[in-house]
Amino acid sequence: MDLRTRKLLDKSFSALGVIAILFMALFLVVILAPIIAKGSGAFIFRGTVEYRKLMFDIWNRGDEKALAEEMQIVAKARKPVYEMMDDFRRELAAMPSSERRKYRRALNDVEKNIENLLGPNPDDREPVLMRQRYGQTRWDMARKHLKDVLYATEWDYSGGMGVKVYVPRQDFFTGTSIEELFPYIEENIDAMMAPRLTLYLRFLTDDSRDSHFFGGIWPELLGTIYLTLGAMLFAVPMGVIAAIYFCEYAKQGLVISYLRICITTLAGVPSIVFGLFGLAFFLNTIRVSESKSVLAGSLTLALLILPTIIRASEEAIMAVPSTYKEAALSLGAGKWRTVMTVILPAALPGILTGIVISMGRAAGETAPIIFTAAVSVGKALNLDEVFTNPSPALPWNIYNLCTEHEAVDQIRHVQFGMVFSLIAVVLFLNITAIVVRARVQKNLRN
Repeated sequence: MDLRTRKLLDKSFSALGVIAILFMALFLVVILAPIIAKGSGAFIFRGTVEYRKLMFDIWNRGDEKALAEEMQIVAKARKPVYEMMDDFRRELAAMPSSERRKYRRALNDVEKNIENLLGPNPDDREPVLMRQRYGQTRWDMARKHLKDVLYATEWDYSGGMGVKVYVPRQDFFTGTSIEELFPYIEENIDAMMAPRLTLYLRFLTDDSRDSHFFGGIWPELLGTIYLTLGAMLFAVPMGVIAAIYFCEYAKQGLVISYLRICITTLAGVPSIVFGLFGLAFFLNTIRVSESKSVLAGSLTLALLILPTIIRASEEAIMAVPSTYKEAALSLGAGKWRTVMTVILPAALPGILTGIVISMGRAAGETAPIIFTAAVSVGKALNLDEVFTNPSPALPWNIYNLCTEHEAVDQIRHVQFGMVFSLIAVVLFLNITAIVVRARVQKNLRN
């Protein structure tokens, strides 16, 4: 191959490499941008007076005097709403029974939607559920519920397929004392809810209340950290030792080749299989705990990532130049000393690469911990409780909140906040490992 052709091929491959990097960067932006944009809504949003009241009642945060003054202003703006509803109830009692039935159901819908928006009537008894004690704590949800107050949803089948139609409730109550309620609420919603830009960084450190309607994700975040670090604690030593044995001590033959095939095959086994194995072996057979526990989940995740660590460590050890080993042996070092002081330090950057990949996978896996470690709701565990107790975890709770929660649409900010936090945790762990790897490489060069 002449020099001109070689230069042309070099430039072509370099251009393809740059294009591939740009394509991957664009792909990451397309994937991560919506998650970051919507996930940040769990931390930065316009909180209503109901949010500030909630924070003071549950966590004793805020100025009590300032909150009391604000609640007085808000109560003054809300008072006409309750007065108009009381006037209509008296008017309804004087109507003929046929007309009364006509308005009763519509009034019940209005009352329910207003209660969802503003919270319970101050004159009523305090509800049992926390979610019913407060109105909308976020301005975006308040505007959504305002639409439910102002419009009734109907379906139009005139075109064959059903089309959702929003009908103003005011038209239904024309000529009654409650007719003016709807324009009043629409015009004074800001005064009744008092939205204010809010920074809620404690979303990461608060525990959840009332099935994630309120509060943060600290138990889930801590559970994910416990499971990830626990898996690495078990998998890394076993994986590195196994790789050293395969590369330096085992006699290469049919058995070792078969074992390597098995390890490679295990790396492609679906994660749900590891979850079922963890349930059958760690919980039902050797009983590392009486029921689900972080310990059982960590052991299961360790088995999941073990093949990746073994293969990455093997490749890193085999990439060490043979002259390193020969020089150490020629100076009188034993085999174990050569491995520990020469080969392993030289292979450490490659081993850390496998650890980084495995750590990200362990933090994001859902299937292995469903049967062994994860619960939907729970408190943050102390370190001594991980051996016997299960824990919430971000991967499982993201799935649970998105598919099985009774009010999926009302906690979208929590779902995206969890996804954003999980990505942040994985990136943080990976960046930490990458920094450690870079320092190791720098020390090796020096």
